[in-house]
Amino acid sequence: MKRDDIKKRTTIYDLAAIAGTSPSAVSSILNGTWEKRRISKKLAKKITQLAEEHDYAPNMQASILRQNKSKIIGMIVPKYDNRYFGSIVETFENMARERGLFPIITCTRRDPELELEAARTMLSYQVSCVISTGATDPDRISALCKAVGAHSLNLDLPGSQAPSVISDNFMGARELTRRVLSNYERKFNNKSALLFIGGRANDHNTKERVRGFRAAHADYAIPISDNHILMCGYAPEKADSALRLLAQGRETLPQGMFVNSTISLEGVMRWIKTSSYYGTELPVIGCFDWDPFVSLLSNDIEMVRQDVEGMLDAVFKIIDNDNYDISTTEIPPIFKQDN
Repeated sequence: MKRDDIKKRTTIYDLAAIAGTSPSAVSSILNGTWEKRRISKKLAKKITQLAEEHDYAPNMQASILRQNKSKIIGMIVPKYDNRYFGSIVETFENMARERGLFPIITCTRRDPELELEAARTMLSYQVSCVISTGATDPDRISALCKAVGAHSLNLDLPGSQAPSVISDNFMGARELTRRVLSNYERKFNNKSALLFIGGRANDHNTKERVRGFRAAHADYAIPISDNHILMCGYAPEKADSALRLLAQGRETLPQGMFVNSTISLEGVMRWIKTSSYYGTELPVIGCFDWDPFVSLLSNDIEMVRQDVEGMLDAVFKIIDNDNYDISTTEIPPIFKQDN
């Protein structure tokens, strides 16, 4: 292809020449500051129409160099396959666009190398901030961002090198466990130790939820053995397998469970159905996650919803105030009576 055949990119200088005005006026109209310069609405409308007619696209790299700030913001998420992370993504997009920011989001499948690769790619696009949601190694991402002068934030799981916004997992787990124990008492006329199922042993949120789970049992002087804690990961098949293995080695399983996510709950319900262990009577269950369809399964399932809106409000407060002091903000989760 000859050089003359390649379509020349339209610039603000071209638009200024066509409109018979200055490049600075065109720039002000296109970046939304024209009213401050007392430019007429008529000229603003004319320039906007010309930009559309001539397929004008701003040179983002040049804009970033001039302003020393990008309007692109990145987020990595571990999964798309439950309402919690889906809600985070949707709310994040809406809140970013409300602020005139362009969000880039990618799923990293709880793979630390994919997380780092995603962060590197986002930084190559000059993102102003990378938000690591549920990252396995958020400090590596923060170090990478710091090396190139970009900001980072941790959401859902905390890190030590950047501000973190997470659920109050200890309080939420303690209250959820207390509610399940209360449901257990109403159904079976006594209180007895529950099973804890799901999550990973090296995961901060799981550790805090186990701590809250134990604390609630201690509130009622109910002993808990380590065999009651099945930190088997989040995948449904792992919860299914862990329960099958436990059932093979015990005469009686508890009739109450604390399930660490709706993903794990899928495996729990699969095992209950296929094993017929409990017959027709479903055990009482608490799930540290929320899905409205789960309430249709049984009245014996208690759920807690993490406050996604509250968490992202805290995230954007940090971004809006440009205050990236290292701290951890804990947002209380929401129970049914709080909705």
